Amino acid sequence: MYDVIIAGAGPAGLTAAVYSARKQRRTLLVSKDMGGQPNWTLGVENYMGYQFIEGPELMRKFLDQARQFPIDVRVGETARAISLHKGIFTLATEGEISYEGLTIIAATGKSPRTLNVPGEKSLIGRGVSYCATCDAPFFRGRDVAVVGGGNSAVGAALDLVKVAKHVYLISLTVLTADHVLVKKLGDSPNTTILTGHETLSIIGEELVGGLVVRDLIKNREVTLEVEGVFVEIGLSPNSGLIGDLVPLNSLGEIEVSCANETIIPGLFAAGDVTNVPEKQIVVAAGEGAKAALQAHRFLQRQRDA
Repeated sequence: MYDVIIAGAGPAGLTAAVYSARKQRRTLLVSKDMGGQPNWTLGVENYMGYQFIEGPELMRKFLDQARQFPIDVRVGETARAISLHKGIFTLATEGEISYEGLTIIAATGKSPRTLNVPGEKSLIGRGVSYCATCDAPFFRGRDVAVVGGGNSAVGAALDLVKVAKHVYLISLTVLTADHVLVKKLGDSPNTTILTGHETLSIIGEELVGGLVVRDLIKNREVTLEVEGVFVEIGLSPNSGLIGDLVPLNSLGEIEVSCANETIIPGLFAAGDVTNVPEKQIVVAAGEGAKAALQAHRFLQRQRDA
């Protein structure tokens, strides 16, 4: 029986674990991996204390700090469902392992949205990627495409122009990224920006061999001979483990109070999986700290009741 179970090991989850352990609460951290979304970020320039640090390096520092405390860690176990029975929470994993706790903090973050087009699923890891920061070096000197029109897509394209032979940016609508990023990308000589283009399919047998798009203005299909396709169309909250326990907003995010409370006493949530605005590393870390402190106070009240 744990005092606090934390699902997710990104900035929110790791910070929550440290704060919980410092309060001498028996703490369990369950996550499919360590670091969360910052592992996809090449450079971080807005986390206080570091003028510049790579995302994976920052999260290694988070993890090193967490390891200084007596926290039970289960890496490689994906949280599947949370249930509640007679005041005890159960966290079940996809591997059919269950853990019981008096409180739970959901800090499961977000995952990349998919295109849901033919060829995408079968070619993941074979030229289809959702992380330009992770995979750009594999496409040195090759033609690639980035699908999306927001800051993440343009940022990915800017990372890729440094190593790829040519980068196509494919967007269904006008670009919504910050003007300064769009201008910088437009000034790159090895870039083609295609707005008003719909992605139809990704072609290839063992590896990506091309991307089929439709020009919505001219109503014609075009095949781009690329060897890599980077999907950057946003993220979806990993809130499925909550089930019907608590309300989600229209974006699928867990609704929490300013104290990270859900409508169920003892069930807290923190970070990008919640409706808290501004999805930033520093915000997620702060929310994780708040959630752990609130869980500690909840347990104090239960003891004193």
